[in-house]
Amino acid sequence: MALLKSGWLWRQSSVLKRWKLNWCDLWLDGSFMFYKSENRRDFETRVSLKTSCVNVKSGLECAGVCPPETHPSENLLVVCLKNGFTLTLCANSEDEALAWKLTLLEARRNTVFTYNPSDDTYQTVPIDSHNAVYAMPGTGCGGIQHVWVHRDTYNEGIGEQIALGLLAGMAAGAAMRSLLWMPFC
Repeated sequence: MALLKSGWLWRQSSVLKRWKLNWCDLWLDGSFMFYKSENRRDFETRVSLKTSCVNVKSGLECAGVCPPETHPSENLLVVCLKNGFTLTLCANSEDEALAWKLTLLEARRNTVFTYNPSDDTYQTVPIDSHNAVYAMPGTGCGGIQHVWVHRDTYNEGIGEQIALGLLAGMAAGAAMRSLLWMPFC
């Protein structure tokens, strides 16, 4: 999957309203990932911008939000989500906040097109967390850009997992029901 932007951002917790520094990755499929450190080992949370983002505000548009100490309010970012929640972030500079805002807005509506030379048409590729896009500039004849979409197959057996879970639940329920009637016999 293609990485659009990554870097350090301050994120305000939703309950205690404390600020903590997170490493953030913004992917082409609209996944906004938060980590504790730059090595991306301690995953904290993920927000899907394509499905849940309504609006992104930055700087003085973020009225009523207090930035962390030693940061002006021009560095603020507020991501408004569909469920009524807001994701409050703070960059290290005003320019960085504006760059994050523009990248977040682009990731929210970003589409990938593939060209079919046989019938001279462009087709959109559905990008989500199950597809990976690889773009290689300059490959092929005459420097044509090729886009490969790789589908991840990790969720193909989800129906089987649900069926096994239901079967195990019914077996456990039948066993419990027979044990409950035993004292009366």
